Amino acid sequence: MRNAIIVHGTCSKKEYYSDAKLTLSNQNWIPWLQKQLMMRGIVAYAPDMPLAFRPDYEIWRREAERFDIGPGTMLVGHSTGGGFWVRWLSEHPDVQVGKVVLVAPWLDPNNIKKTTFFDFDIDTDLVSRTQGLTIFASDNDHLGIKWSIETFREKLIGHKYREFHQRGHFCSEDMPTNEFPELLKELLVADDVMIKT
Repeated sequence: MRNAIIVHGTCSKKEYYSDAKLTLSNQNWIPWLQKQLMMRGIVAYAPDMPLAFRPDYEIWRREAERFDIGPGTMLVGHSTGGGFWVRWLSEHPDVQVGKVVLVAPWLDPNNIKKTTFFDFDIDTDLVSRTQGLTIFASDNDHLGIKWSIETFREKLIGHKYREFHQRGHFCSEDMPTNEFPELLKELLVADDVMIKT
């Protein structure tokens, strides 16, 4: 069965516990993408990672592994979620997956979150175990993201890179809409699924 797992980024403690804010899996383009994939027969999961303001890799790993991950699985990660998938794939060298898209992936170069979440060695050959890995970047994202993306681009052999103009960190306040057709197309074209209009 084809499926997809979409992992969100991190947030502040205040945002995490705010009644005024949706959960991270219900923000930005994630609900739209989940719905679009499901309409095309791809079961799409968007788990809310516990205590996302202070990401703990082992907790996120256990949460992601509740779902089947195999050759028919698309992986999408936004910000910290992108860094998470690179670590997970680096630490699972025997796992084959489908298309992987990292949207503004982050490695927390200044250890802002004060965790060991990104203490790992990137497997430079991990793209070969996917049906293609694409990095989405924006020309006006912040420096920590740009540094992280450059690190991924240097180390991930065989990846595809797409740069967008003025999309910030690909959050609702940065984009003109919560729809993200370029991301949907990247997933579907790689999976040989025709996009229905």
